[in-house]
Amino acid sequence: MYFIFSLIALLCWSGSDLFSKKGTDEKDPNSHWKVVFAVGLIMGIHFIITLIGGAIIDNAGGPDSVPKFVASLFYTDFKFLDFIYYLPVAGLYILAMVLGYVGLRYIELSISSPICNCSGSLALLLCVIIFPLIGAEPVELNALSIIGVVAITLGIISVGVVDNKENEELKILRRQESNRKYTKSFLAFLLPIAYLIIDALGTAGDEVFFHFVDISDYSANSSFELTFFLLAIFAFIWVQFVKKDKVFAKKGNAIYLGGLCETIGQVFYMAVMFADYEIGMPIISAYCVVSVLWSRIFLKEKLSWKHYLAIGVTIIGIILLGIFSPV
Repeated sequence: MYFIFSLIALLCWSGSDLFSKKGTDEKDPNSHWKVVFAVGLIMGIHFIITLIGGAIIDNAGGPDSVPKFVASLFYTDFKFLDFIYYLPVAGLYILAMVLGYVGLRYIELSISSPICNCSGSLALLLCVIIFPLIGAEPVELNALSIIGVVAITLGIISVGVVDNKENEELKILRRQESNRKYTKSFLAFLLPIAYLIIDALGTAGDEVFFHFVDISDYSANSSFELTFFLLAIFAFIWVQFVKKDKVFAKKGNAIYLGGLCETIGQVFYMAVMFADYEIGMPIISAYCVVSVLWSRIFLKEKLSWKHYLAIGVTIIGIILLGIFSPV
């Protein structure tokens, strides 16, 4: 069952990449806020569902009285104070995602998704440094996890070098099929790098937070969803009333599918995590492989063989880290 859940999380998160990219208009300066609204709205709906489900399950005997996957779908023991405590960590995760949505306007999904998904390697290194400082059990890196980190680092550097040294005429030719014109600059490449760094800080912050604060994973996830929902309200006001734009974009259906996939992927990721299904983590961590596949099939993105070689090295590192990471 949890193998199936891992595949669902993988397909949903790769689907979120695809639909968010498909719904992004590189000519629309408010495009990322429209994606934020769509994702936050659907996360808010799931937050409400878990509040109702949590009350019902508590009356029936608590989360231990139902299968774990049912609890992961419909249960929370959310408390408002937990939301306040968890806000800095949720803020880091969401800031990373917003920057990722901005980056979709400027760079190919097949480049940005593998880079963004490398945040686990930096998070691991941060945990190695931070854990001894907070009195947690030190993280001992094994040889294969070190190889994974090195492969990820080399892959990211290689993607950046290849993309910035590619002949401009070749870039234009290979983008004609997808009918997208990107603002190509080193700054554009830095957006997924910024996602990587901030998301890693969020992951490391998660570890520190749970070391000092007594809060359940259910409540932490609900706090994250509520934070995103509040940001969605801000995005609606900002786009609709400040920018005098229509929050329901022309490509709106795609971004709502992206928000649905993001939320469902998170739910089934939680189910796998609660089950301590070790095989599930490397399966889910490889979702960027499917994102690259979708970008080639549905978005008609076409990279050079050098791009794919660098991305392949990065993905190998991600999978190694997913399997052998000690955290």
